[in-house]
Amino acid sequence: MADHPQPVDVLTFGCRLNLVESEAIRQAAHAAGRSDLVVVNTCAVTSEAVRQGRQAIRRLKRERPEAEIVVTGCAAETEQARFSTMPEVARIIGNAAKTRLSTWRDLAAPGASAGQIMTEQAPPKALAETGAGHTRGFLQVQTGCDHRCTFCIIPFGRGRARSVPENEVIAATRTLVAGGHADIVLTGVDLTSWGTDLPGTPRLGTLLRAILSAVPDLKRLRLSSIDSIEADPDLLVALAEEERLMPHLHLSLQAGDDLILKRMKRRHSHADAVAFCAEARRLRPDVVFGADIIAGFPTETDAMFARSLDLVAACGITHLHVFPFSPRPGTPAARMPLVAGPVIRDRAARLRAKGHAMLAAHLDRQVGRCLEVLAENGGMGRTRDFTPVRLPTDTPAGTFLSVIASRHDGAALIGDPTSLVGTA
Repeated sequence: MADHPQPVDVLTFGCRLNLVESEAIRQAAHAAGRSDLVVVNTCAVTSEAVRQGRQAIRRLKRERPEAEIVVTGCAAETEQARFSTMPEVARIIGNAAKTRLSTWRDLAAPGASAGQIMTEQAPPKALAETGAGHTRGFLQVQTGCDHRCTFCIIPFGRGRARSVPENEVIAATRTLVAGGHADIVLTGVDLTSWGTDLPGTPRLGTLLRAILSAVPDLKRLRLSSIDSIEADPDLLVALAEEERLMPHLHLSLQAGDDLILKRMKRRHSHADAVAFCAEARRLRPDVVFGADIIAGFPTETDAMFARSLDLVAACGITHLHVFPFSPRPGTPAARMPLVAGPVIRDRAARLRAKGHAMLAAHLDRQVGRCLEVLAENGGMGRTRDFTPVRLPTDTPAGTFLSVIASRHDGAALIGDPTSLVGTA
């Protein structure tokens, strides 16, 4: 009896958008009849991410010597030469082609090659990543970026900003809701630029209101990371008026000092960020903020770093993601005077400590409150503002519960079995 063919496996690095696309890659390769194939969907955001991708390729070849290894993702675009010299790599596929069925039917097709992303003009597809049994679905509505932050290589891995048309987004949302997904997150590389390349240049706020109007059965709609300076008036109106748009915004802030922000080529100031958060909180008092901050950007002094610490408090950041600066070859920031490694690590630790304190204070305020929680797998759930809640492990995923938070452990609220007071 012949051996059964090995499946198509996809190893994913990096952002949520890559996870969304990896699911589409897996489906396309399966539909094309591929087998004994390993696809490595790489990330280029840091040199460490590229190193991990190369290390994983070598390990995969040792574990599955007969498998064909195909490399795609952002690092396949920005580091094509490095991956092409690896003997373990059978083929490199460009970011624009990696989710197309035609690519996996003919891996040798010229249109599948990397290195063409900057000329790509076709709109992306409305791709979704859900995962088996997941209650939250992630929906790609945008890719690419037209900005050139000095620390970021991603535009050269993703190409120009391109948007999924509104009707396709709505159709995909309906499909996700019909499949049992009560919480949908819109994702993109530069999400708040959605629509700038579409006829009539609609804005993200218009899309949000269209989705909520057209899909009344959708319980929760969320946004992934946004650039607050790009937030349009309709987005803020939607935040104020649409109860099904969740009160959680994750902001791409990156720093709190105006000179550092200028050297990053960011388009907002410290005051802009504080003003946006104040206005959003005025319109939606229960809104909770997350943010990305880079520690130790080149030329950052102690006083400049203190402005980033100040920003966390001034904006009321509850969910803080800290990134120690790592020079990315090919970016302007890599040529700037670097901060010493131990200083970067110390500043990152201080930022994380500030973030932990802000989260603990937020959790303190939730104890004793009755909260609407959507149960997920593994005894976890999320409130409307994305606060994690520990639930009994046998709580069925997809269940809406009214939970009285009895206490917290510094990372999540805890709802004891006796605190489950019924379905919401």
